[in-house]
Amino acid sequence: MPRVSEAHLAARREQIIEAATRCFLRNGFHQTSMQDVIKEAGLSVGAFYRYFDSKAALITAIASEKISVVRETADSLLRREPAPPLLTVLDDLLRQIDVNLTDEGTIRIAVQVWGEAVHDPELAAFVADVYSRIRLSATDLARRAQQTGELPAGVDATAIGSAIFGLIQGYILQRVLIGRVDRETYLTGVGALLGAGAAHRPPAGAVGSG
Repeated sequence: MPRVSEAHLAARREQIIEAATRCFLRNGFHQTSMQDVIKEAGLSVGAFYRYFDSKAALITAIASEKISVVRETADSLLRREPAPPLLTVLDDLLRQIDVNLTDEGTIRIAVQVWGEAVHDPELAAFVADVYSRIRLSATDLARRAQQTGELPAGVDATAIGSAIFGLIQGYILQRVLIGRVDRETYLTGVGALLGAGAAHRPPAGAVGSG
């Protein structure tokens, strides 16, 4: 038997992920069976289970693919010299979300993953690990903004990183729950909040990591 190439295996795996995504968008995670996905992918049962042995494994693969976009963008921004302004960083992050999540259904998948993580301990552990790393990247962005004087040095960078992370999640949620959010308007609001914070900076040490 000829050996199957790595490229073929990767293409077949992506074929299954795309088929599963379409099924989940139509009917949600719980109303979609493995047979539904196998039929959508146009594969035999044996060929399908060579790549994924459970619905949870499929969901995890989809989550990993979508979430990695934000992390890769954040890591790329961290390597820029000199450090860009914080609003520029957020603009680039949200722009990347817009580019990669222009299909509203894809955003619904991300939110479905969040909801499923509440009930699935294995998926919850995966989501927590990935998002914790993204939050660490946001904390690094906060530290760079403190070094350039854009943010107050006396505030815990971890606390700021958590807030930045929340702004990204909030942007995604508003697109799902309210409708398409204008990125420029959203960033104008963030800028106003940053300006208000700069005008009322607490004394150094007033907010700490303890």
